[in-house]
Amino acid sequence: MSKKTIAVSLIGSQLDFVGKRVDRWSKWRPNISLCSQEHLVIDELHLLHDNHSERLANNVAVDIESISPETQVQLYNINFIDPWDFEEVYAKLYDWCQQQTYDTDNNEYLFHITTGTHVVQICSFLLTESRHFPGRLIQTSPDKANNNKSIGRVQIIDLDLSKYDQLATRFDHEHLEGKEFLKGGIHTKNKGFNQLITQIEKVAIRSCDPMLLTGPTGAGKSQLATRIFQLKKRRSKLKGDLVSVNCATLKGENAMAALFGHTKGAFTGAQKERSGYLLSADQGMLFLDEIGELGQEEQAMLLHAIENKSFHPVGSDSTVNSDFQLIAGTNKDLRLEVAKGRFREDLLARINLWTFKLPALRERLEDIPANIDYELDIYAQKNTQRVQFNKEARLAFEQFAMSHEALWSANFRDLSSAITRLCTLADSSRISINDVNGEIHRLTSAWQNTEDRTAPNLLSSYLSAEQISSLDNFDIQQLNYVISVCKRHTSMASAGRELFNVSRTKKSQVNDSTRLQKYLTKFGLTWSQLH
Repeated sequence: MSKKTIAVSLIGSQLDFVGKRVDRWSKWRPNISLCSQEHLVIDELHLLHDNHSERLANNVAVDIESISPETQVQLYNINFIDPWDFEEVYAKLYDWCQQQTYDTDNNEYLFHITTGTHVVQICSFLLTESRHFPGRLIQTSPDKANNNKSIGRVQIIDLDLSKYDQLATRFDHEHLEGKEFLKGGIHTKNKGFNQLITQIEKVAIRSCDPMLLTGPTGAGKSQLATRIFQLKKRRSKLKGDLVSVNCATLKGENAMAALFGHTKGAFTGAQKERSGYLLSADQGMLFLDEIGELGQEEQAMLLHAIENKSFHPVGSDSTVNSDFQLIAGTNKDLRLEVAKGRFREDLLARINLWTFKLPALRERLEDIPANIDYELDIYAQKNTQRVQFNKEARLAFEQFAMSHEALWSANFRDLSSAITRLCTLADSSRISINDVNGEIHRLTSAWQNTEDRTAPNLLSSYLSAEQISSLDNFDIQQLNYVISVCKRHTSMASAGRELFNVSRTKKSQVNDSTRLQKYLTKFGLTWSQLH
């Protein structure tokens, strides 16, 4: 059983009108043309008209019956007070579509967009594209090659872009450009990171809600926030500027004034009015890096500003409006900060609609070669001098950089600094094996000193002061090292391979994960707590 074809159209008060009826068949009329096609039979035509066009609609229905007796015409009165008022037209067409019953299994639906004002045509497109009208668009036009001027021709428009190869190719290319832009042009291979960037690209283009970028220091949160802003700016999603703020620098009584502005004389030293970061970001983007460092009072006002797009500057009774998109960055576990009473739960709930965790560099070892090339290019741009590795030096540095010896505790900042030093010290613009060996020694020494200094602090994130005080110095140093190794790995098995690198080779059955789990349990810790 073939499907019925059901079309929806509006009466054209100009195009469907012919004046004297005697010559009406010598002229092209859109709705007559729609029902005159040899290879397209319209089984039902739902013809919409307003109060002024009721007589015309009836005349058109009579003519359709004479040329296409198979077509059942149903008239509907939709009276547009102002057919150029977008809100009114969309609302009335939307309501009409919602009132209809659709059977897509047995019927094909077409929306005729030739008649009506441009606003009507746009609204018809939007309702079809959003599937509130579950069909396709159809357009009629005169056909100069046909002697029968009343017939014309039709074109069906399917909004499924995948059916249009050229359009789909352009869309895919634009989508790829967006992802490559967010990655800074770096050809990354890490599957998880590439999937993350794909999601961020979609959200950046489609949403204006707050975004939360998490991850360790130096993972690239600030750079990614800047590229998100630039991408949205290129797509005309934002009009204003990017305002970047490191919340760790906002301390004491000046924090509130810096964020929300202040009036002249609001406090000692306030000699002139200040607009503040939130107002400066109006119509643009506000990036609050290390948002976990904000005080409780600033957090409360920020929440109000995000939800109401307004706030009071310090010392002012007047409300200031600012509509900005927020991107927040943090290297802390904000849920843990909430549990400790240092971060507001309601603010976290508001900013974590879109949360993206940037992996540490040691979790993306396969991306190190591409990032080395990127850093070499950056050095060349800044210093107008191209420096390259010789083959032996490049191989040695990559092997070290991708090994477990390389802690990359400051992540990409460490890598960037390393490449800068190598390029600066290289003779004849060539990095030698001696240069690489010297840099490896420099890095490992710095990381060892950093680990020694931060040993007690690392444990304090997971154990109470009372628990730490009950441990021997030996246990403190050993446990701190185990935790640091665990945090460098994405799985218990890979962390165990590094920790038990010798003893595991002497066992007939490898059980790295179990051994590590038992060790952590001894101190009341679990793998999930460390990630």
